Amino acid sequence: MTRKQRFARWWLGLTNWKVVGEVPKDLKRFVVIGAPHTSNWDLYGAVFGAMALDFQGKWLGKKQLFRFPFGGLMRWLGGIPVDRSKSTNMVDFAANLLKESDDLGLIIPPEGTRSRAAKWKTGFYYIAHQAGVPILCGIMDYKKKEVGIARIFTPTGDIHEDIKAIREIYKDVEGRYPENTSPVEV
Repeated sequence: MTRKQRFARWWLGLTNWKVVGEVPKDLKRFVVIGAPHTSNWDLYGAVFGAMALDFQGKWLGKKQLFRFPFGGLMRWLGGIPVDRSKSTNMVDFAANLLKESDDLGLIIPPEGTRSRAAKWKTGFYYIAHQAGVPILCGIMDYKKKEVGIARIFTPTGDIHEDIKAIREIYKDVEGRYPENTSPVEV
């Protein structure tokens, strides 16, 4: 176990959180669903969860998060700034990041917001499918105080059938603010 991994597990243990699941050592590139995403605190749980599971977790964030004085911290926490004011194909951008990397777990909150949305955004799915990588169903369950990986899922290309299986994984996972949890629909 690495020093970083031991530190993350120690820190999570101090706050009574348990690390669940694992990332197979031979799996180097993947998309991690970060769900449910109902609080700003989810970022820190995801970062410490990634460290505890010993993978290089990165996430995409609006460029405003990377301004002074917090820009350095956001990059250190794995953030990659994106300009959402420009019309860019984020799926292509993220899929290319994965294709060009030797070792990358890209954490994506499918709700796209901390507020309740009508349904999940589909970018996480198409990024994984386009990059040819699996989806790790990452959880941050505030009720059980568990952070980690619930299941590894390989997208088949049939998003509607795949979402049924993913919905089953998240049916009992509770976010910090359960009323803000978005339904697992596309």
